[in-house]
Amino acid sequence: MITALHHVQLAAPRGSEPLLREFYAGVLGLREVPKPPELAGRGGVWFRGDGVEIHLGIEDDFRPARKAHPAFLVDDLDAFRTRLPDAIADDLFPGYRRIYVSDPVGNRIELMQLV
Repeated sequence: MITALHHVQLAAPRGSEPLLREFYAGVLGLREVPKPPELAGRGGVWFRGDGVEIHLGIEDDFRPARKAHPAFLVDDLDAFRTRLPDAIADDLFPGYRRIYVSDPVGNRIELMQLV
């Protein structure tokens, strides 16, 4: 039986870790967590928040996820809209306000707030 979601993994190009840190920690407010030593040599970066974990792994033939995406629940969507002026909003998911953004390497990210 599945009891919870542990993490979501997205891909990123080699050398993009500084940009990913700026976005996922600096803009989204997640904290970086160290990768296990056995995995650290592969590159990439991991982030964690309350009940949320996202892993960004290096992929040599990288192509961003433009349709598939993680959707993060937030408590103040307007604050994120201020930090993400290029975000696209829609009200198509009943009971939620939401915005879509691309991370620095082009992966789609959704931020949602319960109304």
